[in-house]
Amino acid sequence: MRILAIADEESAYLWDFFEKSKLEGIDLIISCGDLNPNYLSFLATFTSAPVLYVHGNHDECYQETPPSGCICIDDSIYVYKGIRILGLGGSMRYKEGTYQYTEWGMRRRIARLWFQLLRRRGFDILVTHAPAYQLNDGRDLPHQGFESFLKLMDKYKPRFFLHGHVHMSYGRKHKRYDKYQDTHVINAFERCVFDYEDEHPEEHIR
Repeated sequence: MRILAIADEESAYLWDFFEKSKLEGIDLIISCGDLNPNYLSFLATFTSAPVLYVHGNHDECYQETPPSGCICIDDSIYVYKGIRILGLGGSMRYKEGTYQYTEWGMRRRIARLWFQLLRRRGFDILVTHAPAYQLNDGRDLPHQGFESFLKLMDKYKPRFFLHGHVHMSYGRKHKRYDKYQDTHVINAFERCVFDYEDEHPEEHIR
């Protein structure tokens, strides 16, 4: 399954210079947050692939204008072609905001998922906006990751962890790819494409 992951910055390649052929072969689109809802709606218009999303900390406009034709997977497990996808949007709380959480607040969100996790017997892809703690995150509070994501991966060992929030354009040498135990970690900043079945996605992400 070929997945297009996007986050944080609308891709001129896909929006300003769009050609339908650029989405050919894409089976699933996943947004890790902080994108214009019109951008997601635009992509959904030109593909038959599902467009899934979680909220970023700057996505309060989604309450008024949610992206049309797209599926919010925040606080749920969405299953597509047998692949279980868990969504947990938002960032570390650094000021008042709808999609900002303390570490304790994120733990409570995860605790409420116990029945879904039990029924689905875990998950295969973790989709978040923020990174995990000390795993390609920032040291400042707004860009600090969540320890609870590490515990989720420790327990359920998903194949992939997709996040955004830490822009690769920040100049902090944030990486596109990392690995945590057996989980492939991908920073979805702007856009990247990978194959779910790929044993070595770090060699083929584009």
